[in-house]
Amino acid sequence: MKLSLAYSTDLDDAFMFWPLATGRLDAKKYGFDETAHLRSDTATLNRWAREGAHDVVAVSIAAVPSLAEEWLLLPHGGSVGRDYGPVIVAERALAVDELAGLRVGVPGATTTCARLVALAAPDAQQIEVPSAPLELAFSALADGVVDACALIHEGRLTYGARGLHLVCDLGKFWHQTRGLPLPLGGNVIRRALGDEAILRASTMLRDSIAYSLAHRDEALDELAGDRGLSRAQADEYLRLYANDDTLDYGDDGRRAIAALVGDVAFAP
Repeated sequence: MKLSLAYSTDLDDAFMFWPLATGRLDAKKYGFDETAHLRSDTATLNRWAREGAHDVVAVSIAAVPSLAEEWLLLPHGGSVGRDYGPVIVAERALAVDELAGLRVGVPGATTTCARLVALAAPDAQQIEVPSAPLELAFSALADGVVDACALIHEGRLTYGARGLHLVCDLGKFWHQTRGLPLPLGGNVIRRALGDEAILRASTMLRDSIAYSLAHRDEALDELAGDRGLSRAQADEYLRLYANDDTLDYGDDGRRAIAALVGDVAFAP
């Protein structure tokens, strides 16, 4: 049986699946013939899950309730921000309440980021700007397509070098208003695989994350250049989004998911 894995083009997802993608972890030990790896932007991944494509898909936490009939949320593989998260930036200094009536780019209507923008700036007009490649967000700002743009992933590390101004760190906003970490994304697995295969796949994917964390420097050496980041930037990004929270959401992470989207069903 081949297990189809679909995840983002971002560094933290590459890091999580790196042992399987490079053969450092053998899928056959877990009863799978091989793993197939497909990568895309967040909005597309959410759509793939809605369409029932692939066996494991990295999705926005905000999309999980709409997928509940066909998918379970894995207890590992999450991107969690602790007092940090996606950032809204603009070409001029703005306060978040000045976004009312302005066009704010978001990476897709079904994303956690879009939900957070709606909470922080409820009167802003949301405009979809694909999250990959990241240059599309910067171009939308420069070309005046949007007045401000929410950046996910590595964008929070690079916007300053482009002279852009921080309007709102949505992770800080969430922490200040909810007192919880921010669950941004997670991996869902198809219920149709059956309990036994789900358990094997869940164990394999957790072992993949654990392997990467244990061989972090080696992974950084191989992956840092893939996203146009310096090694120092890649190191910082993984510190933010590929850490102990990625191995397990933990009690406060699960409470945060419930606060954001309500109760969800977890895989083992």
